Amino acid sequence: MSIEQFESWSLFIGIGGLIAWMLLIIWKMGRESQAGKYGYFVLFIALGLGFVGFIAKTVLVELLKI
Repeated sequence: MSIEQFESWSLFIGIGGLIAWMLLIIWKMGRESQAGKYGYFVLFIALGLGFVGFIAKTVLVELLKI
């Protein structure tokens, strides 16, 4: 495995783990605040837009092969 492959895999695994951890934190915030369905929806939309942007950027770069 080359250094470039290792860095690429590490990036996706590391960022994927951080995204999963952030989703868990958002879910726990909703549970502790006793938010309803609408509250969970707002939490996930408002706090989840950051990693949605990262995923969209990665997909666009791969599609456009920049």
